[in-house]
Amino acid sequence: MNSNLYPSGETSVLVLQGGGALGSYQAGVYEALAEGGIGIDWVAGISIGAINAALIAGNPPERRVERLRSFWNQVTSGVTGSSWIPGDQARTAFNEFSANWAAAFGVPGFFTPRSPPAAFYPAGAREALSLYDTAALKGTLERHVDFDLLNHGPVRFSVGAVNVRTGNFVYFDNRRDQIVPEHVMASGALPPGFPPVEIDGEFYWDGGLVSNTPLDYVLDTERQRDLMIFQVDLFAASGPMPRTLIEAAEREKDIRYSSRTRLNTDKNVEIRRAKIALRNLMQRLPPDFADDENVSFLRRMAHENFLTVMQLVHRRKSYEGNSKDYEFSRMTMLEHWAAGRHDVRRSLRHRAWLERTHTDAGVAVFDLTRDARD
Repeated sequence: MNSNLYPSGETSVLVLQGGGALGSYQAGVYEALAEGGIGIDWVAGISIGAINAALIAGNPPERRVERLRSFWNQVTSGVTGSSWIPGDQARTAFNEFSANWAAAFGVPGFFTPRSPPAAFYPAGAREALSLYDTAALKGTLERHVDFDLLNHGPVRFSVGAVNVRTGNFVYFDNRRDQIVPEHVMASGALPPGFPPVEIDGEFYWDGGLVSNTPLDYVLDTERQRDLMIFQVDLFAASGPMPRTLIEAAEREKDIRYSSRTRLNTDKNVEIRRAKIALRNLMQRLPPDFADDENVSFLRRMAHENFLTVMQLVHRRKSYEGNSKDYEFSRMTMLEHWAAGRHDVRRSLRHRAWLERTHTDAGVAVFDLTRDARD
């Protein structure tokens, strides 16, 4: 870790939610963190977050932003400025056209419509299970990610997927798995659009089917070291009451894929209270129990770690609709990227962040851009 913003011994974690085309917001977040001298020790992602995570962990620090930019330029196309599109209605129409174009013709270096369509393949064939072919994504990942560095470098890498056969949620982690492009692709294989990905004889779909954020994995996996978590959400949990059927569909998607930050942090507060109670009880044990292996285990489990979360949330523009996660225009990508960069810069300058301290609760959550774009 190379930032003097952090207390000694704190592990910095970048948590990246799924969200398709919205993922360029995460790239902007990372660029601003790097500009601020903030090193990342661990990056965990789901779906598009898994791809961004691979681009970060699989490149040296000086090349990460370049590789992120190269990927996002490859998968987007079209105009780069919005000044010529007057008003929200015209912009909404442009975004819908762009999303429909991607749905009809695919995205370069990412996915293409299956030809012939899935219905022409026999039952049981992998090609019969999806609308699109994602073979191009493997080549894109191989060109943009150094998988040897990803597996053996200093950054921990974790991505989530769902076993199609068992329905179990699993994480692929470079601390115990040899990561290849298929692990990243599996995390983003959202049905019925994308086909399941085979790994060691099992087939996997997008982790967002079960949980669209890896925050719970990070918290469950690391209970010893203090954590500084930058949680980047592409769907906002809170939002206005919808007024139309289209707005209702968008709001449903936001709720379905949003992070359960409060649930996870409340759980950690309860765990902290349990650890305090456990330590108090162990202090009252007779001295004869000091070397008991069960007590030694409980002593390790009762160690407290402090959790700090900076929540960075992509908050919708008025012209964005239900297709925002597959609207791959270059113009919108650049807007999302700039929004992520802006939110980090603003948050790092915020007085609440600069004056933060460890509290008795053991958990501190900061969402410092809410008033800027709500």
